[in-house]
Amino acid sequence: MGARSRRKRVPPSPTNVKTGPSIDCTFDSSDQLIRSTRLTRLTMETFETSSQEALSEHHEANLPPVDGGKRAWLFLAACFVIEALIWGFTFSFGIFQDYYSTHEPFKSSGDIAIVGTCAMGISYMLLPVAFILLQVMPRLKLWAAPIGFIIMCLALSLSSFATNTTHLIASQGVAYGIGASLAYAPTIIFMDEWFVRRKGLAFGIMWAGTGLSGVILPIVLQWMLDTFGHKTALRAWSIILLLLGGPLLAFLRPRLPISRASQPRPLDFRFLWDTTFLIYESGNIMEAMGYFLPTIYLPTYAKSLGASGIESTLTVMVFNLASVFGCVIMGSLVDRYHATTCILASTVGSTVAVFLIWGLADSLAPLYIFCIFYGLFAGSFTSTWPAVVNEVTKRSIYTDPSLIFGLLSTGRGIGNIVSGPLSGALLDQHAWDGIAGKAYGTGYGPLIVFTGVSAFLGGLGVMARCAVRS
Repeated sequence: MGARSRRKRVPPSPTNVKTGPSIDCTFDSSDQLIRSTRLTRLTMETFETSSQEALSEHHEANLPPVDGGKRAWLFLAACFVIEALIWGFTFSFGIFQDYYSTHEPFKSSGDIAIVGTCAMGISYMLLPVAFILLQVMPRLKLWAAPIGFIIMCLALSLSSFATNTTHLIASQGVAYGIGASLAYAPTIIFMDEWFVRRKGLAFGIMWAGTGLSGVILPIVLQWMLDTFGHKTALRAWSIILLLLGGPLLAFLRPRLPISRASQPRPLDFRFLWDTTFLIYESGNIMEAMGYFLPTIYLPTYAKSLGASGIESTLTVMVFNLASVFGCVIMGSLVDRYHATTCILASTVGSTVAVFLIWGLADSLAPLYIFCIFYGLFAGSFTSTWPAVVNEVTKRSIYTDPSLIFGLLSTGRGIGNIVSGPLSGALLDQHAWDGIAGKAYGTGYGPLIVFTGVSAFLGGLGVMARCAVRS
């Protein structure tokens, strides 16, 4: 107690205050201020992140559900009919080709087949361009289908005034193909938003529209041409196309608001050099080179067996009807199995059908059986594309799926265009006449073998699984 009382407290002065503790105290205050600032900033960022997540969840809760629900099924129904209208007319060009080749002023022309080749080839090959355009200009997605339908209707109307084959090529061929690509592109892009787990089934149902229209449309178009002539038929179909397709465009809408994805995304083309994509694309082109030939030549081959006009037309109708079921079945399979498994099933079925059924068909009964099996297996080949796109995007995660779809369509267009002159050259070969048996011994023998080999080479996609493992 005494010691404490004797110790005098000296007031601090500038001369006896040590600078060390003062500096330390300043550092402590600065650290506390920095920590406090960081904590405040972290709290604000956490709050902003939570708010954004809550807002995103709120928006997601207000969006229609994926893989089901009224809006999704209405969208798919609209896509089904649009598919039938656009591609059904293109695949039915054989009706017009037969009419043009036997009626003035086109029957003396040898270029009538180019009209159908341009319409189908451009429809396929311009799809990547349409997809890129819609990705660069996102708001155009809402207007692409209406603009495309208007172009198609105008093209068919103008073709009714054609006085030579060149006019038909420009209107019913090139112009229609451009409009078809533009009108069709949104169905592929929006499908990724509406269906995720059941995407394969959704695409299979949509693509079945082509098969169904392939059963109905040839009958309708043949009746219109025989009753009214090509001018009235083309004008009437352009009006029907607008009346049937126009109201459906109201359901061809994106699930996500365009404003949320209005900024164009950079396009990644690195997948073009990926081994997996190259293998799938090669098989896709090989399969397409022979796929279209039976639908073109089955009626004439049936007539060589003694079939009447209705019986010969029935071959294409049976094929198209079988492809409806094939597309839906394959679409459901690609949601559960690997792409190579589905391609293998399509390849084996179509190859066996060509070599063992069509090649041995010397009467109408086995020919109809071939049409059923070929429609089920070969007609469903494109339904494997969703699984192919899924495998390619696994290796190139920044690649836009619609771009892969577009390039697969381009490959199919290349195969379609190449198959035209090839088939003509094959039919000119009669080396097997009288030597081989059954259908192989007819003038169609080389064509049958080429179709079978093409179907077999379509299975190249199965090798993609081995390429991924290596």
